[in-house]
Amino acid sequence: MEESVGRRAAAEFVGTFTLVFAGMGAIAVGADLVGVALAHGLAIAIMVSAVGHISGGHFNPAVTFGFLVTRRIVPRLAAAYWAAQLAGAAVAALLLRGVFSPDSQLDGGVPVLGDGVGAGSGLLLEGVLTFFLVWVVFATAADPRGTFKSIAGLAIGLTISMDILAGGPLTGAAMNPARAFGPELVQWVWSDAWLYWVGPLVGAAVAAIAYDRLYLRPLAPAPVGPPETGLDEPRPGDTAVS
Repeated sequence: MEESVGRRAAAEFVGTFTLVFAGMGAIAVGADLVGVALAHGLAIAIMVSAVGHISGGHFNPAVTFGFLVTRRIVPRLAAAYWAAQLAGAAVAALLLRGVFSPDSQLDGGVPVLGDGVGAGSGLLLEGVLTFFLVWVVFATAADPRGTFKSIAGLAIGLTISMDILAGGPLTGAAMNPARAFGPELVQWVWSDAWLYWVGPLVGAAVAAIAYDRLYLRPLAPAPVGPPETGLDEPRPGDTAVS
């Protein structure tokens, strides 16, 4: 049964809420880099496995943008996802702000550039890290030959953990405008906030278009796509391959 826009958006809200609550929570209790990477990765792996069949399990405006630029999600559904993702991140950060004392490490939940990392390098790093993430999302969840029904959640979650281990000390490895926005809004810290939008959105678009053109367009046996994408019509120029 095809889910309504509201139900899909609700799944995106819960998934993004879980990501920010688990990730910021791990930082607030003083987890090391490995602990923080696992908290984020497990949150995504669990939520993609739990509600991926409902919304596609984006939990990230950049992932949704990748589906939008490849016309695998309709604009009105993408807008609903973005609103739900940003709201979920903000509510999670606000709840944590109420739970932890002012002298906790909660401020560490706001992604910032590491020492010696300039804005240009940070932008490039966030773009590359997000490229890895969206490439894996498309390979496991969007590709009909992928592993969505078996290990997609695990693969996507492990990619998040890998990226944080590699880039956490350098940029915070947000890879997700919502993951940055929630803590920034609640803590009212906006240092280099723009690069946590531009980097992930550009990286996601490059990964999505590259995978779509290289591996999905030549196949195109079912351009309408799976129900959770919300794509109601074939993309212009798509033809079925006999």
